[in-house]
Amino acid sequence: MIVGYCRVSLADDRQTTDLQRDALLLAGVDKRNIFEDRASGAKDNRPGLKACLDYLSNGDVLVVWRLDRLGRSLPHLIEIVTGLKSGGIGFRSLNETIDTTTATGELLFHLFGALAQYERALTRERVIAGLRAAERRGRRGGRPYALNHEKIEIARELIANGRTVSAAARAIGVPRSTLADTLKRSPV
Repeated sequence: MIVGYCRVSLADDRQTTDLQRDALLLAGVDKRNIFEDRASGAKDNRPGLKACLDYLSNGDVLVVWRLDRLGRSLPHLIEIVTGLKSGGIGFRSLNETIDTTTATGELLFHLFGALAQYERALTRERVIAGLRAAERRGRRGGRPYALNHEKIEIARELIANGRTVSAAARAIGVPRSTLADTLKRSPV
């Protein structure tokens, strides 16, 4: 069975799926087998896509008008299509003329996957280089500490004078768990 999926980014009437639906119908998708969403592609919660993926079974083919209608990003798109393939489901994108039910289409999709992996590796290298450069300049990455040295010393004095960790945390204005974790990490 051929199943279609289409999506527009806005939930109001300024955008319609008419163009996509017409293309899917011309590609042989039965109008009863077209699933759609009216939400940004960046959203994880797309009930139409979930229903579509749940509906598909071994031997089916999922057809979309364009690749960007299906996945949030190239890695997300590859994740979806890899999941389809593992379930014995083919994939076709009409605009990009990718059809994973053919050897050429599968090769093209694997090239996209290799490019996405390369992009992730480059991003990782840039992040690591940036962190090292910041470190050489004396900056530390990550979330700033909630407690400075002065507040830690005040909390230690309060605890040494008989206050509980909870009471000391309230006195310096932080949650109990933050103080407890900080005291475990910082040597006396």
